[in-house]
Amino acid sequence: MMMNLEEQIAELRRGAHEVLIEADLIKKLKRGTPLRVKAGFDPTAPDLHLGHTVLLNKMRQFQNLGHSVTFLIGDFTGLIGDPTGRNVTRPALTAEEIQANARTYEQQVFKILDPERTRIDFNSRWLGKLTSTEMVKLSAQYTVARMLERDDFSKRHKAGQPISLHEFLYPLAQGYDSVAMRADVELGGTDQKFNLLVGRSLQEAYGQEPQVVITTPLLEGTDGINKMSKSLGNYIGVAESPDAMFGKLMSVSDELMWRYFELLSLKPLTQIATLKAAAASGRNPRDIKFELGRELVARFHDEASAERAQRDFTSRVSDKAVPTDLPVKVIQVESTGLRVGNLLKEAGLAASTSEANRKIDEGAVRIDGTKVTDRGLTLNPGVEHVFQVGSKRFARLKLEAKV
Repeated sequence: MMMNLEEQIAELRRGAHEVLIEADLIKKLKRGTPLRVKAGFDPTAPDLHLGHTVLLNKMRQFQNLGHSVTFLIGDFTGLIGDPTGRNVTRPALTAEEIQANARTYEQQVFKILDPERTRIDFNSRWLGKLTSTEMVKLSAQYTVARMLERDDFSKRHKAGQPISLHEFLYPLAQGYDSVAMRADVELGGTDQKFNLLVGRSLQEAYGQEPQVVITTPLLEGTDGINKMSKSLGNYIGVAESPDAMFGKLMSVSDELMWRYFELLSLKPLTQIATLKAAAASGRNPRDIKFELGRELVARFHDEASAERAQRDFTSRVSDKAVPTDLPVKVIQVESTGLRVGNLLKEAGLAASTSEANRKIDEGAVRIDGTKVTDRGLTLNPGVEHVFQVGSKRFARLKLEAKV
C-alpha cells in the first residue's frame, strides 16, 4: 500500500533521534523521485550486533518507500580510525583486517536489507584517488576552530591530550563521501552528528544541495547502561546462535524491553502500544519479551529456530530449572564490572574463583539459561540475571555500582 507524504514522514521519524532538516526532507520527498540514501560503516570488527541494526532498520524503511540505499563500507576511513568518542588516538587497522571484516559485513547486512535493492560500495573508490591538490582543497573547507567545536576533540585539547593531524581528516573524508555520492540523505548514530553535518557543509562548498541528516539513538546493551559494545560484553551479535540470542534478549530488564521494541522491532507502533497497555493491565512482561525474542531470532535465523529457542528457554529456565521465588541479591561491583568467576564466589555459588572457573570449563554455569563458556566474561553494573551452577544452585543477582 502506497503511503502519503504525511505517513512517510511519520515512518521515517520512527526510531530517529533528529531529522536535520525536516523541511528539506519534505521538499526532497515531494519531488517524487527516489532519494540517494547512504549510511557508512567502518569495518573495525568482524561482527555486527543489534546496536548496528538500528541504523539498518532505518535503511530498510527507506528501501520500503522506494528509495536507493547504499551500505557504504569505510575501507579508506577505517585506515584513519574514527576518533568519535575517543580520549586517545584510535589505532588504525591494516588493509588486510579491513577487507576481512568488510566481507563478513556483506554476509550479515542482508538479514535486514533487501539484497535486490541494496548497493554496497567502498569509499576507497574515490578517497583513494584524491590527488594531493584535491586533498588540500578539501582541507581548506574547514578550520581548526570548527574542528575543535567537536566535543571529543575539544575535551582532549583542553586536557592537553594529543590530537594527531590525521584525525582531523576523518570527518572531512566522511563528509567527502556525501559529495562523491551526491547523497540526498545520510544516516548515522547520534555520536556521528558532527561528521554528518560536515557532509552538509562540504556539499554546499562543492555546489551541491545539502543532504538531510537523520541520526538514530545508540542502543543500550544488555546491561541497560552502556552503549552496546562487544568490548563491554553487553552485546547481542547478529550471527549468534538462536539460543544465545534468545537468552540474551530475555535477560534485558522489563524497562529496557520497550526501548528494544522501539528501535529493533518492525511491529507497527500501534501494536507496541497495545503490548504496553497489556503490560500495564497485568500481563506478564516475560510473555511480552517472548514476542520480542521470537521476532528477532526469526529475522536473523528463521521461524522454526525462533520457536525452538523459546521452547528450549522455557524448558531450561522457566518450567524446570529455575525456582520462581528466588529473592534478589544485590552485589556491589566496580564501574568496570566483575568477572563471572569472581561474581559466583561473591554470591556464594562457588567456594572460590578457581572452583567457579572449573565449573565454567565443565559447562555447568548458566546465566539466564545460557551456558557460559568464557572465563573472561565480565558483567557490568545495572543488570539483573539468574545465575545457575550445576542443577541445584541458583541465585538472582542484581549488580549495582559501588558508590
